[in-house]
Amino acid sequence: MHPPSDPLLDVLRGCAEPLIAVSGGVDSLTLASFAHRAVGGVRMAHAVSPAVPRAATARVRRFAEVQGWDLAVVEAGEFSDGRYLANPVNRCFYCKTNLYDRLGGLGAGTVLSGANLDDLGDYRPGLAAAADHGVRHPFIEAGMDKAAVRALARALGLGDVADLPASPCLSSRMETGLAITADALALVERVETWLAEERGAKVARCRVRPDGLEIELGAEEHAREHARAGRDGALVEELRRAHPALRGVNIRIGAYRRGSAFVGDKSVVRP
Repeated sequence: MHPPSDPLLDVLRGCAEPLIAVSGGVDSLTLASFAHRAVGGVRMAHAVSPAVPRAATARVRRFAEVQGWDLAVVEAGEFSDGRYLANPVNRCFYCKTNLYDRLGGLGAGTVLSGANLDDLGDYRPGLAAAADHGVRHPFIEAGMDKAAVRALARALGLGDVADLPASPCLSSRMETGLAITADALALVERVETWLAEERGAKVARCRVRPDGLEIELGAEEHAREHARAGRDGALVEELRRAHPALRGVNIRIGAYRRGSAFVGDKSVVRP
């Protein structure tokens, strides 16, 4: 087994009745796959809501079937929380609070997340909610960053999962203060899916701004679009043709900026 697995195994063996929250990204899928093989008796849970991409849910279900996980699929519950829907800068605190409340109801001894060391350098109000619920982060406890997680995914033979780009929940595309709605998130998902499937974009975000939409593209994706058409307006025109709901909507193209929809005082964590 890959060297990072040894301290990780020690951490997992010290968790009573573990339940792993599996979002469908590389971190949680790798943690679940390793724990299932190395420890056994580990349960998994995946939460669904309008903010969770359907591709992520499909990925989790596929892994569960292939690997034989004990998987529970639950409603995340955040869409019944007005504080979350109002989309304050610490929205993730309310999201994770609802999630961990639901997972706690499954009778777990210890809820585990796929957070890694790199997450400690970001604005992550959800980590405060995790602390409030006694959630443990095995990768962090084992001293593993994102690169180490990806290396473990490769060692486990998880295929292209090891190279999955970061993909936070769809609500992260809504600029702070704009009310979150299921319809808005569905449109975001359709646009980003089109960019991935029709343009091969690995780094693309459809941000909802007060004045319309901003399509943020990674440097490689932006260069490829310019090589195709020589101007950003061509991509906007194609997006509108592919998605009638975008007609009349102000759309601009920009460079990808991680977490750019979080606007406001990022010292705010708990209410």
